[in-house]
Amino acid sequence: MINSKKKLKRYNQKNSSCIEPTATIFWFRRDMRLQDNAGLFHALKESKDIVPIFIFDTTILDKLEDKADRRVEFIHQSLTVMQQQLEEAGSSLLAFHGDPIDIFTSLRPKVVYTNHDYEPYARKRDEQVRNILSQSGADFKTFKDQVIFEKEEVTKDDGKPYTVFTPYSRKWKSLLTPAHLKSYPSENHFASFKKINAIPLPSLQELGFESTGLPFPERVIKQTLVEKYDRQRNFPAIEGTTRLSVHLRFGTVSIRKLAQLAQKKNEVWLNELIWRDFYHMILWHFPQVEKHAFKPAYDRIEWRNDEKEFNAWCEGKTGYPIVDAGMRELNATGFMHNRVRMIVASFLVKHLLIDWRWGEAYFAQKLLDFDLAANNGGWQWAAGSGCDAAPYFRVFNPQLQTEKFDPELTYIKRWVPELGTDKYPRPMVDHKLARERVLQVYKEALN
Repeated sequence: MINSKKKLKRYNQKNSSCIEPTATIFWFRRDMRLQDNAGLFHALKESKDIVPIFIFDTTILDKLEDKADRRVEFIHQSLTVMQQQLEEAGSSLLAFHGDPIDIFTSLRPKVVYTNHDYEPYARKRDEQVRNILSQSGADFKTFKDQVIFEKEEVTKDDGKPYTVFTPYSRKWKSLLTPAHLKSYPSENHFASFKKINAIPLPSLQELGFESTGLPFPERVIKQTLVEKYDRQRNFPAIEGTTRLSVHLRFGTVSIRKLAQLAQKKNEVWLNELIWRDFYHMILWHFPQVEKHAFKPAYDRIEWRNDEKEFNAWCEGKTGYPIVDAGMRELNATGFMHNRVRMIVASFLVKHLLIDWRWGEAYFAQKLLDFDLAANNGGWQWAAGSGCDAAPYFRVFNPQLQTEKFDPELTYIKRWVPELGTDKYPRPMVDHKLARERVLQVYKEALN
């Protein structure tokens, strides 16, 4: 570990030596692609000798307990792809390891270009970076790239943010113009990158992580899946979704390109992209949802928070096959089908009366496509505590959900092969009794 720290320090020093005090930097974050990148396009168009950098943010990485975290591996692979493209253009991605505040305190460039990030930590970080740069007269220019509409761009007529999805989506669609989906052809301006002799990225091992070797979803937009999305999306046994969520999360694909396709091919899929904008807008206007219920009354719920039952849920040993299949898929692959996400979330909150924040935190550890805005929004939807939530008295019946969406048990048997044998546990709670219990607890809290 000591040797790795020394190597990372040398990486920082070597890369810093390539950045002059008058340098123009482009800082990659949630936009790990060289094509159709809004901030990168503006940087390459407005300046010359752009130095591309990425920071392995120790404020985030040091909190990851699993050193085989596949998200770090995905980031590393994506950066490797970009590095190869930059080398072909005669440049190099400069990777740093540390706190971004410390990195920019030492670099002191003339101007930094990047794209917006809407999460509370990112907003605080960016404000600190902006202040550091301004002390030396440097600019910090940020652009919209990971959503179609952001912040105050879609509001009610009185200027207030929407808190219900359906009217938000109607307004979103009414405001959409071809200009919102127009590409930013950053790939046409590679000549503006600074010529730098290639500097290898630090390895995963040097960063303190290890490779799993498991494959990631392809960075391929399958039009046939988009066309059938509205008919196939709810059935976890079939390949009915695009699996692009991890690429959207880290910006290895362009949201504009996806929205263009959705607009032409499938409105239901377009609505899913609008949900993504909606949750980012909610997190921007109501950052308190990161820790608290959007509807404050729901913070009064008396959760049971039984750790033994929570662990059984985490391990996929609840005795409810559709729930267990989903949790085992998550633990094994980092992915869970969206219909199943709703079922397992409802089960944890409603059947076991365990705080939605426990489930949200577990998903945050395990999901390859973890995105704070969407994850928080989904869990608060399931708990009934969110801005646009399922009513608290809606309690998914896992058996009925199975009969409707996995009637042949194809998905379940894939992940719960011991189903029907003595090795499979009995249901840990009775559905009818659990429903009655949660309705009573919610009523007491909300009244």
